[in-house]
Amino acid sequence: MEKIYKILEEIRPEFDYTGSNDFIVDGMLDSFDIISLVTMLEENYNVFIDALDILPENFCNVKAIADIVVKSGGKI
Repeated sequence: MEKIYKILEEIRPEFDYTGSNDFIVDGMLDSFDIISLVTMLEENYNVFIDALDILPENFCNVKAIADIVVKSGGKI
């Protein structure tokens, strides 16, 4: 999970992601950030995240992000 936090901090370093249960509702990630996040997750975990899985609920917190990485064939 630390790797995911580091990726999030690269995208938006001004936020403390550890204190949030929903990055979208808290305004930490917008649609452009999610696209950047998907690209970085694919590169870092050597996976392909299906376009149908690019939904806000799959990127609202670290557990949801980890779950989508695992669903896409990656290992956390």
